[in-house]
Amino acid sequence: MSSLCRDCLNIQTAGSRCTECGSPRVLSHPELFSLRIAHMDCDAFYASVEKRDNPELEDKPVIIGGGKRGVVSTACYVARIRGVRSAMPMFQALKLCPDAVVIKPRMSVYAAVSKQIRAMMDELTPSVEPLSLDEAFLDLTGTERLHGAPPAVMLAQLVRRMKDELGLTGSIGLSHNKFLAKVASDLDKPRGFSIIGKAETSEFLHDKPVRLIWGIGPAAQASLDRAGIRTFSDLLRWEKEALVARFGGMGERLWYLARGQDHRRVSAHEPMKSISNETTFFEDTNDPGILDGHLWRMAEKVSDRAKAKGLAGRVVTLKLKQSDHKTLTRRQSLRDATQMADTIYRTARALFDQVGDKGPYRLLGCGISNLCPEDDADKSGDLLDPGADQRSQAERASDEIRKRFGSEAILKGRALR
Repeated sequence: MSSLCRDCLNIQTAGSRCTECGSPRVLSHPELFSLRIAHMDCDAFYASVEKRDNPELEDKPVIIGGGKRGVVSTACYVARIRGVRSAMPMFQALKLCPDAVVIKPRMSVYAAVSKQIRAMMDELTPSVEPLSLDEAFLDLTGTERLHGAPPAVMLAQLVRRMKDELGLTGSIGLSHNKFLAKVASDLDKPRGFSIIGKAETSEFLHDKPVRLIWGIGPAAQASLDRAGIRTFSDLLRWEKEALVARFGGMGERLWYLARGQDHRRVSAHEPMKSISNETTFFEDTNDPGILDGHLWRMAEKVSDRAKAKGLAGRVVTLKLKQSDHKTLTRRQSLRDATQMADTIYRTARALFDQVGDKGPYRLLGCGISNLCPEDDADKSGDLLDPGADQRSQAERASDEIRKRFGSEAILKGRALR
């Protein structure tokens, strides 16, 4: 069985250390050089960019997120060891890690770095399907002849280039379909390279929890629990028709995934359909100040991402989940597409007011959809709101100040709620 050194890319027979450079990071697997579908996930991406740009943060716990009443966007691994997790309320994160350095997200910077990583992936294959700024699927079928090396070697070279040229690390999952490749990339973070081969798929999945499936959140997990489904082996006992009758379209997907089957192609040209942000609260809340503060920060994050990608949306969506897991969704079509945080917030806030007092809520989210290029956005103004144009100019000016002097150079008061 051949092995691959992830540091010097030497191919050798199986061994615990590389025969060329002595590195212990040797990868061995019977299907190492025959698998073609990969998932690359950057390690603590936002926090890693901040540490790269400020070496003084290297050994410190870093949290990317809002103020004391905000939530954690992501955290470095030093903070994660202390128990900090994404979407955790900031006050709880700071109790677990009081010495953490809290940094407001710099979405335009992260988007620029993401483009550099994407360019590296595009050199490997035209079949790259981004999932977010920091992760993507790659289909390297047919590329071995082009590069003179199997996909596993080129993927190891990709993460080595990311480290050498960008100062960032990533983890690779390699398998025979998208579902398993994404599962594999989470098995050995950070700086991981994990493989799930065809021959071992059934054995690998057998006793794993169904929460491994991307998209199985707390509500779906609770529904599965009520049906006695906690592991993949539980799923295998159900007929496809029974799963569909119980869970609708998700039931058919579960039936195939229980068998390690995923027929989705890596789609390089899948257009982005929406930009959104949401958070699940540590405790259900009906506090208007807390909810309003979260709504503003979400609108700001959606706006930052839209501006970073040169996009705008014609529809604003508000999402609420009540304590009984019932989801409320409201949408508002705009006369003009927008990428402005002020417009997104005001529209989402109006939708929230229309819902009325139906809390407490366990989840809050907002986003934009029906996307278009930013050139078509925010043009005609609002005759019913004469202050809108002035607020828009102020927001653009704030964006420029944040670019020049840092993300916390200027803040709105409501962001501190």
